[in-house]
Amino acid sequence: MLVVNQSRFAWMIVGVSLFGLVGLNGCVKPAAPVVKAAPVNGAAPVSVNGTESAAEEALVNVEGSSTVYLISQAVAVEFEKSTKHKVSVGRSGTGGGYKKFALRQSDIWNASRPIAEKEVNELKEKGIEWLELTVAIDGLSIAVHPENDWCTGLSVAELKKLWQPDSMVSKWSDLNPQWPDQPIQLFGADSDSGTFEYFTEVIVGKKGSTRTDYTPASDDNILISGVSGNKFALGYIPYGYCVENKDKVKVIGVSPTKDAAETAAAPVLPTVETILSGEYAPLSRPLFMYANKEAMKRTEVADFLKFFVSEAAQPLVSKRGFVRMTDETRQAMTERLEAALKPAEATESK
Repeated sequence: MLVVNQSRFAWMIVGVSLFGLVGLNGCVKPAAPVVKAAPVNGAAPVSVNGTESAAEEALVNVEGSSTVYLISQAVAVEFEKSTKHKVSVGRSGTGGGYKKFALRQSDIWNASRPIAEKEVNELKEKGIEWLELTVAIDGLSIAVHPENDWCTGLSVAELKKLWQPDSMVSKWSDLNPQWPDQPIQLFGADSDSGTFEYFTEVIVGKKGSTRTDYTPASDDNILISGVSGNKFALGYIPYGYCVENKDKVKVIGVSPTKDAAETAAAPVLPTVETILSGEYAPLSRPLFMYANKEAMKRTEVADFLKFFVSEAAQPLVSKRGFVRMTDETRQAMTERLEAALKPAEATESK
């Protein structure tokens, strides 16, 4: 498994596998057949082959994180080129995706944070067996307008001061008197997003704890548009979206210093190297897929998952701006998937 030099990140990559083992072994009854997804928030899932498709026409239905969406969409496009199967990829957010997964309305749930204990218990009560796969690494990035020439980095302490519920920071000059006496327009994930939960926990110190006078969105493209549209804006956005829009937003460094009374360590920019090593702390994080094991008995779902963790699919992770798994982690995920598929290999596709 992936080993990094930052303890919390290492725990998330390695320790979260305990939940995956629960998904493999801890369910009490077989899951009911997967129902094809209905539209979420009034929007139909996106067909990766470039045409809109009714949900019931998609043989493999993937829902959830808008962060993991970028990777899933790219993988699905390549998968469809070499198979008769079709894939529908939606981006209703980690929370929204979980709700559909728990209702058996999707085959696969994309998540930008590990499954929560209460979700583990709920799925067990519903008789849903699931398999957890780590699929990539993200470095949640702090983005500003390209014309911002005064701020090259912020410490965790400064980010907490900016984003905490009782924050008194309203202008750039409130963070540094030498910076512009202009309001900071803030953008970030909405409360149904795994990115929101992750950011608030590692920066503010409590999951879900945040100031409310910011522009939230589940679609990261909206966050990119917001930050790129105001010289004095700042937002937290997945690394892949920032890479794809490097002409629209500028990423700044993050210092891991949490104590405002201490001299801040040098800020670290998110790069493939710093994210993978864990040096970009504490905003490096693993990304996940959760598969309904009943759905995995269908050939199309099993084949899609096999392709997703294959070596052939890994360049697509990098292409979309994220950090691919180490060979060790990918091999572990491949073995986990193969072990889960063994009982279902003889089952015909539905």
